Amino acid sequence: MRLGVVMDPIGSINIKKDTTFAMLLEAQSRGWELFYMEQQDLYLLNGTAKAVCRPLRVQRDESSWFELGEPVDQPLSEIDAMLMRVDPPFNMDYIYTTYVLEQAERDGVLVVNKPQSLRDANEKLFTAWFPQCCSPTLVTSQTQRIRDFLTEHEDVIVKPLDGMGGASIFRLKKQDHNLGVVLETMTDYGKKLTMVQRFLPEIKHGDKRILIINGKPVPYGLARIPAKGETRGNLAAGGKGEGRELTEREYWLCEQIGPKLVEKGLMFVGLDVIGDYVTEINVTSPTCVQELDNLYGLNISGLLMDCIEEKIA
Repeated sequence: MRLGVVMDPIGSINIKKDTTFAMLLEAQSRGWELFYMEQQDLYLLNGTAKAVCRPLRVQRDESSWFELGEPVDQPLSEIDAMLMRVDPPFNMDYIYTTYVLEQAERDGVLVVNKPQSLRDANEKLFTAWFPQCCSPTLVTSQTQRIRDFLTEHEDVIVKPLDGMGGASIFRLKKQDHNLGVVLETMTDYGKKLTMVQRFLPEIKHGDKRILIINGKPVPYGLARIPAKGETRGNLAAGGKGEGRELTEREYWLCEQIGPKLVEKGLMFVGLDVIGDYVTEINVTSPTCVQELDNLYGLNISGLLMDCIEEKIA
């Protein structure tokens, strides 16, 4: 098996937490050949997807965790499967990369996750396909609609559609003195779509990350507890992770969403759940694998590699 990975610079990752690193370790343990790429290494020549690939070896050593071989310029069709693991922001460069990977897919490469679905399934907006799983939600660029929504629900979260890690998320209440400037900033004076959700006080118990592999949930999730004085549970915003078994309600949420993920070729997905509701569906580069593996003795990357093997066989 020849496995390629498109990722952010491997020299800057935290190997104690990085999910892509865990995937690469698992693939290597199976005897698979690894090939490393960054976005700028991919290109199209006469419609054929190609890349400058570097053979890769990884090891759990904090002083030296990777070795790169000599670069090889080759068609991506010479690789069996590709992991697309570039972090947001989801910008035009990201979209162009998915077009290159879509050509590789046409030539027989299994791309995880499916390039077209990475474009289609915005991590915030994709929740709209499952309204039965979500709390009251508004997506608009019109500040008056946001004001009306706030009047109705009294306490809301406002977030950009293209952010990650809790960046630029605001909690607003009625009579908030900063309401006007926040709405002007978030909507770029009425020109930019923004998501508004009713505030869920259950956030104090954590924003739970639930990982779904080929439509099936891992039976444990990581509840990310906000730091004191925070409303964001994101680990990047100082949240603390606590492992928890999935509840009956959370299994139901996964049953509602899982079949659509399979249909769209989204093999590795992270749901964000607060209380009884899904708030985001992360499809670009979901994390928390190492945290859950360490807490429960799991091998989540192994489950994913099993699925990849089955699809290629």
